[in-house]
Amino acid sequence: MSDSPADTEPAKTQPEDRGESTGLMEPMLVSESGPRRAGLADLAVDLAARSAGFRRSLPDGVLRALSQLVRAMNCYYSNLIEGHDTHPIDIERAMEGDYSADPEKRDLQLEARAHITVQAWIDEGGLDGRAVTSDGLLDVHRRFCELLPDELLWVENPDTGDRLRVEPGELRGSDVAVGRHLAVSPGAVPRFLARFEQAYGRLGRVDSLIAAAAAHHRLLWIHPFLDGNGRVARLMSYAMLRETLDTGGVWSIARGLARNEAEYKQHLAACDGPRRGDLDGRGTLSEEALASFAGFFLRTCIDQVTFMEELVQPERLRARIQLWAEEEMRIGTLPPKSGAVLDAVLYRGELPRGDVQGLLDTSERNARRVTSALIEKGVVTSDSTRAPLRLAFPAALASRWMPGLFPEKRGE
Repeated sequence: MSDSPADTEPAKTQPEDRGESTGLMEPMLVSESGPRRAGLADLAVDLAARSAGFRRSLPDGVLRALSQLVRAMNCYYSNLIEGHDTHPIDIERAMEGDYSADPEKRDLQLEARAHITVQAWIDEGGLDGRAVTSDGLLDVHRRFCELLPDELLWVENPDTGDRLRVEPGELRGSDVAVGRHLAVSPGAVPRFLARFEQAYGRLGRVDSLIAAAAAHHRLLWIHPFLDGNGRVARLMSYAMLRETLDTGGVWSIARGLARNEAEYKQHLAACDGPRRGDLDGRGTLSEEALASFAGFFLRTCIDQVTFMEELVQPERLRARIQLWAEEEMRIGTLPPKSGAVLDAVLYRGELPRGDVQGLLDTSERNARRVTSALIEKGVVTSDSTRAPLRLAFPAALASRWMPGLFPEKRGE
């Protein structure tokens, strides 16, 4: 814990509830009679079809490897929106326990590791059926924050300069302002979260996809936590999309939001605004702004599915992997015929170790040599010394194998 005299623990007194009506954040959904509703439904149906088609096109082994790389990508872009630039190569190192000697970089690596750990828990079904519940949101915040280094658990009050400690899994106990938006009083947060859960739970598939955008903004509007709201909102959106579409975790909204950060934040700010007249829904906030954000959100999702689908088209992906393997074999960092093993793993999804010798028409000793070299390079993986070989997508090779997934790492 910081020893600064300005550091303070959050007050343990009962947070003030100024009695705000939950109607202040209505409408929660884009009304079915609204002029934008039909277009949003079309986008939702298009997204569902594209996401399902992409997932079905991937062998199980490739799907598993890609989902692990996407966790690092999702973490990178979500943290980048918060101003924390930790490259996926450094994230991958953190997952292997290799941390920077620089305390600030190490803290950001630990933050990234926390994010990936929570997303892995979501991918394993830990948030199924609970993504929009108060219990689920508190669980996400707790799991993320309890893995953070202490220095990242303090936020500064811009008015007083005091630093307040963020308690994992606890709602804020003080007022907060985000831009021009003054969030509801801290004591009112549980009431607003109850309305949030009521509005976004138990929706049909199309409604759930449109609601993923609406819920994203409304959670940020409530601003339930002292810090970490952006990460929790994006993880919630990821979980909602994963569960509704059975995405397999092979694409992420976070990359699209980060690449269009200015537009993303403009939409969020617009959604904070009041109703714009008699033709703008019946709530306190602007339904037109909410519908516009939902359109942006769904189009961004579709763009990311399309990007990932094009990136892993079998023949293009195979060509990039084989070109890399040929170069490695030419300079002697991979044994001859290593590319044939990668080819087999790519097409089959996984390859029993015992098949390598026959595939290469070589000795058992040489087959083990090729297998070991590929594992050491990080391009294939296995759950045990006898388990089948599966493809891996190391972050260090992403610029070669998966160009455009994230920026190349800058020199230290």
